[in-house]
Amino acid sequence: QVQLVESGGGLVQAGGSLRLSCAASGRSFSSYAVGWFRQAPGKEREFVAAVTWSGVRTDYAQSVKGRFTMSRDNAKNTVYLQMNSLRPEDTAVYYCNAGGTFGSSSGYRASAYWGQGTQVTVSS
Repeated sequence: QVQLVESGGGLVQAGGSLRLSCAASGRSFSSYAVGWFRQAPGKEREFVAAVTWSGVRTDYAQSVKGRFTMSRDNAKNTVYLQMNSLRPEDTAVYYCNAGGTFGSSSGYRASAYWGQGTQVTVSS
């Protein structure tokens, strides 16, 4: 099992930046692919970004490409989501997911391991 705790959310003006962190417990975390998802009010949870266990490969939703960067530090059992050029439509609760499958053609499929989420609000 793995437990995930997100942090770094907050209120920011459009065009600003935030860095989210997802800290994990569990010795196997460094072998897990990890994904970020978000859910806006009244909408379904959607994929944002993912990284392989090694950090070599990343994948991004089209809506965040070029603005968001995902990375990981396995020594610290932590993954990060650097979010730049934020827009009001990025407002959502952001969730970390670990242990999903990350196929070369299928993208990241979430596992049952979710964090509690962190709120990101972007004002116009």
